[in-house]
Amino acid sequence: MTVIESVDRDLPAADPPRRRPGMVLRTLLAAAGGAALFFAFPGWDLSFLAVLGPAALSLATRGVRFRAGLWLGLVHGLAFFVPLLSWTGIYVGSFPWLALSVTEALYVALLGGALAVTARLRGWPLWAAALWVGDEALRGRWPLGGFPWGRLGFSQAEGPFTAFAAYGGVALVSFAVALTGTLLAAAGLALARAWRDSSAAERRTRSLRAAALAVVGTLAVPVVGTAAALPLAGGSLTEGGPTRTVAVVQGNVPRAGLDFNAQRRAVLDNHVSETQALAVQVAAGEVAQPDLVIWPENSSDIDPYLNDDAAAAIDRAAQAIGAPILVGAVVSGPGRFISNTAIVWDPETGPGETYVKRHPVPLAEYVPARSFFRFFSDKVDLVRADFRAGTEIGTLDMAGTTVGDVICFEVAYDGLVRDVVDGGATMIVVQTNNATFGFSDESPQQLAMGRLRAVEFGRSVVMASTSGISAVIAPDGSLVRSSDLFTPATFVEDIAQRDGTTVAARVGVWPEVALTVLGLGAFLAVVAGGIRTRRAAR
Repeated sequence: MTVIESVDRDLPAADPPRRRPGMVLRTLLAAAGGAALFFAFPGWDLSFLAVLGPAALSLATRGVRFRAGLWLGLVHGLAFFVPLLSWTGIYVGSFPWLALSVTEALYVALLGGALAVTARLRGWPLWAAALWVGDEALRGRWPLGGFPWGRLGFSQAEGPFTAFAAYGGVALVSFAVALTGTLLAAAGLALARAWRDSSAAERRTRSLRAAALAVVGTLAVPVVGTAAALPLAGGSLTEGGPTRTVAVVQGNVPRAGLDFNAQRRAVLDNHVSETQALAVQVAAGEVAQPDLVIWPENSSDIDPYLNDDAAAAIDRAAQAIGAPILVGAVVSGPGRFISNTAIVWDPETGPGETYVKRHPVPLAEYVPARSFFRFFSDKVDLVRADFRAGTEIGTLDMAGTTVGDVICFEVAYDGLVRDVVDGGATMIVVQTNNATFGFSDESPQQLAMGRLRAVEFGRSVVMASTSGISAVIAPDGSLVRSSDLFTPATFVEDIAQRDGTTVAARVGVWPEVALTVLGLGAFLAVVAGGIRTRRAAR
């Protein structure tokens, strides 16, 4: 706080009017910041560029009014989300992709307006970073449960900011990235002022001192993050608790695209065949006998409760491998609905405990207000039956092991993952199906989320995909095993079952709440001050 206050004390509230950059230059700067943020995410993996997003938007919005801030935030958001979410339109056309991108960018527009309002406050880098967290908190919850894809923290699966996840979750990682960026912006402003004041020695000295302090702050955040990693769990899968031998099966699909499940039996047979092939390797002593086997989401889109052939096929696989299989199935009911369900399938007793996906994806797994959205695109009718949300937390007993299951996009939602850890999960499983997104960046983006969750909760994470990327992730977020896209793969690893809790697991949502209140409070303080000033002038 001292560094931030010292920096801001020596900076002008805004550049003199004759020196202010024009809106064209500001717009280009905002767009460049959004592009830099995109390149920080998986697919490009230039994670160090993430700090340039908050830095650029802070500089672009400094010295403008709220409405101009809205525009600059929108430009920044579009430059980021349009390329980041391009995978959403691969098989359904550009309208859903652009509609989602614009919707997400509108939240960044609000952020841009808020940054413009709070830019004159002393300590503005702190308030700006907190506003980033608050904006992400809103975007990840509303409407229809929100869409938290593209949070700053999700760009940091490895690097000096990653360890913050163990102390305050993804929100604290986002805050650290944003604070580094805003302090970098403050350093730039101080240097610019020193250049302008080169003929005034005293003012130039103050500006250089402010720049030096801002640079120290900019470097301090990642240094603290690096140090924070030292006491955390390391990259060993087998340390920290009793081990279980876990097999991950990626059976692959006949083809990529929305019609991958037109050959539902082929997908099921692929997973059965891969499991039977694994059983042969076990019998030959080539790999260890697994205690449990993880199949992905949609590994059986044929309801095994209603279809005897599907049930018999899963039975054969479970009996061959001699271990329970976590099957991802589409199950009929309740009523007119269907359910995205994980089923623990025992080799002796058949189907047992289940978990039903708690957060079906709007407009992909169910269509709210179908007639309204059909007006914009008839692609909504590709969702022929709506998935019903489950109500129970995804903790499942598999061979005496408490597995915490989340399905596909649920890994992006803090509360859903936290719930399974609070429920006693000793390892986290992510069942997913990426076939509908082809050879895109969706899979590595989702994998990065799994890696960050491993650090956040100090658990190993197993990701099983129908078509890739399947992976085994150590508690420090490092990749132990990973598959290629659209390639059959099987992993067998001994994984320690951990029951410790990180600081992030203990404090839960409160760091995000505190940072959101901090940013919102700064914004409201400026608004209230403006109202009082106008009233006094009357």
